[in-house]
Amino acid sequence: MRFEQYLPSLLGLGIDVELAPLLRNEYLERLYAKRPVAWGQVLADYFRRVLCLMSVRKFDLLWIEKELFPDFPAWFERLLHACGIHYVVDYDDAIFHNYDMSGNPLRGLLRRKIDAVMRNASLVICGNEYLAARARLAGANKVAILPTVVDLDRYSLSTKGESGELIVGWVGSASTVKYLDNVLPALRLLSAEFPVRLRVIGATFVAPGIDVECRPWSEGGEVEQIKGFDIGIMPLLDSPWERGKCGYKLIQYMACGVPVIASPVGVNETIVDEGVSGYLASSTEEWVDAFRVLGGNAERRRSMGAQGRAAVEERYCLQVAAPRLAKHFADLGKLGAGR
Repeated sequence: MRFEQYLPSLLGLGIDVELAPLLRNEYLERLYAKRPVAWGQVLADYFRRVLCLMSVRKFDLLWIEKELFPDFPAWFERLLHACGIHYVVDYDDAIFHNYDMSGNPLRGLLRRKIDAVMRNASLVICGNEYLAARARLAGANKVAILPTVVDLDRYSLSTKGESGELIVGWVGSASTVKYLDNVLPALRLLSAEFPVRLRVIGATFVAPGIDVECRPWSEGGEVEQIKGFDIGIMPLLDSPWERGKCGYKLIQYMACGVPVIASPVGVNETIVDEGVSGYLASSTEEWVDAFRVLGGNAERRRSMGAQGRAAVEERYCLQVAAPRLAKHFADLGKLGAGR
């Protein structure tokens, strides 16, 4: 979402991008299947990246996702800066908290690593203000906020009609499904008043006393899954890591014309226009109130969903973000023109 979906648009704007992933697909397959990491492959992947960096001078800019070598000092980022090689670094998570809040003493030694990566970059692109504030505090030369966006060509408005039950939907993964615990008391109270189903896409979740339906996630099918929701939710804890999130699932729901309810944490407060495209809820009482208002009024759901779609078209879509990103790159490309 932060890189690959931009490539066709960037190419059309005169910017060609060559991808060089750090880790092979098998690493993620093992991770999600909870199989042991093949450390020999990881070491080989790190070495391949070192070789890749030896050819960076043939490019105008280097575009980095978060850091070059996770769990290693910022040696290479410092070296790039010392050699006059311009790089852009992108953040859509508070990755610096993997170091400065880690209980691992070795990681703790790198607690200022991401600050060094930001400080030596020609531009730091951040998905929200929380991340941008850290970049400015680190002494970054230039900071730009670019939200995580969706491609409008992939998203169409929901045409879901009335049904005998309210479908409350959530999209995520095994690592984020824990946040649903925060909304369970509200859903139990709501279930006593009218039929409610919690539809979980991308994870397994069990909640006694609540009708839960779990469905697998797929890239090709996620939009149709979301269009089946009456309400999309994004509960979160209010902690440093969550404040760095970019609210992507909220934007997905809104792009499909689905009204939203979310915890008022981090960028959620910016994405959700309270009472217009959805509601922000902290306590069980606030979640229940929001569910009741939306659950009992289909016309309000349609109206708020339309407002959410309009907000995505204005601020949170690839069609708006790609020209902005291209301009940032073009401006920095001029810095390297004399090399």
